[in-house]
Amino acid sequence: MTEKEQATLLIDMYTDLQRIKSAPDRDAEIDYQLRITLAKLQALGISTEDLKMN
Repeated sequence: MTEKEQATLLIDMYTDLQRIKSAPDRDAEIDYQLRITLAKLQALGISTEDLKMN
């Protein structure tokens, strides 16, 4: 991963956390962020079945 790719990833993480922090319904925002991240992982062909917490 290049330095620019790392910077982009960290900017995305920071903005996601800011969205959660300022959301009127934090649980709904967290659920949304989880769904988006899960979709991105699956689009890359990464198995997500073992990532879910019970």
